[in-house]
Formats: sequence, structure tokens, C-alpha cells
Amino acid sequence: MSKYKYYFKKPKSEIIKDILSWLAITGAICIAATSPHFVINLLKEFKQGRKYKKKNIYNAFYRLQREGCLNIERKDHKVYISLTERGKKKVGRLQIDNLKIKKVKKWDGRWRVVIFDIAQLKRLQRNAFRDKLKELGFCSVQKSVLICPYECKDEIELLREFFGLTKNEIRLLVVERIEGDSQFKKIFNIN
Repeated sequence: MSKYKYYFKKPKSEIIKDILSWLAITGAICIAATSPHFVINLLKEFKQGRKYKKKNIYNAFYRLQREGCLNIERKDHKVYISLTERGKKKVGRLQIDNLKIKKVKKWDGRWRVVIFDIAQLKRLQRNAFRDKLKELGFCSVQKSVLICPYECKDEIELLREFFGLTKNEIRLLVVERIEGDSQFKKIFNIN
């Protein structure tokens, strides 16, 4: 993991990660609150085989609410649960932490070259972006030029958005040839 930690503390609890991921997928939800343990009832389908203690699930929801990540409202015997902006940022960081570039068995012969020119004022974002690319398996050609042999357009777009950078600051090139690429082919173990 990069020393920059992408601006936010990581949730320590798997329950919290699951709750945030689940809410990011489903969006705002509304459930009937006929029971004081509505959270437990809600998560029965969400658990997917994981064994969480009821108290831990309940505490995780209210911890997220206290931290300003969830908005939980009760109206007309229903409970509305949604992510706040802070919660959405936390979900974004979780997506970044779990990001992987799919390696294919047969290389298509094209290099993905990421070039970036990020202002000194955004040094933290620039360094975190570079570190994340290296963590994903990119190889440095120059300080602000990194390459990868695998398709990564979606991943670069997600990183660009997460770090608040523009298409003028980060560009993805797909090229068929790089002068002296034999050293990179060895690094990536491709032919």
C-alpha cells in the first residue's frame, strides 16, 4: 500500500466494507422498520454466507452513521438508508484499494502508456497516482511515463476521477511499438 493512503483512513472492519460496497451497488434503500433490529433483517440477504454477530452488524451501521458516511432516516414506519458524500468517497477508496488490471494469457502486442503532467500544487495526488500505477503493475519508462501491456482504460479513468485529475493531466496512449521494448517484455514476461 502506498504511503499516501489515498486521503482517507481505511475501514478496519469487513462488515463496514461490505455495507459500504453493498450500498454503493444498490443505492439508497427503503425498508419497513417493523422491528428494532431492522439492520439485521436487512443484512440477511446481504451477508452471502458470512457469519457476523448481530450486535456487530448493528454497531457497524451506526458507526458509519456517526462518522457521517450514512444517512439513516425514519419516516412513516420506514427506514431510508443512503450514502452521504463522505460515504461515497470512502466507497471510492475501497474501489481503488481493490483495483486490479486483468492479465491476459495472450498479449495483443499493444502497450498501454500512461503519461501525466500534474502540477506541483497537486504533488500529493501525483505521487499517490504514480504509486498506485506501480502497485497495479505498471513499469516506469520515465518519471511521469509508465507502461503496461494489458487493457486498462477503465482503471485509468477510475483513478483519474478518484484523484480529481483531468484528461489534460493524465493521458492513456495505446501504441504498437516502443523503441527498446525488449527490456519491458522481459519484465512483464511476454513475447
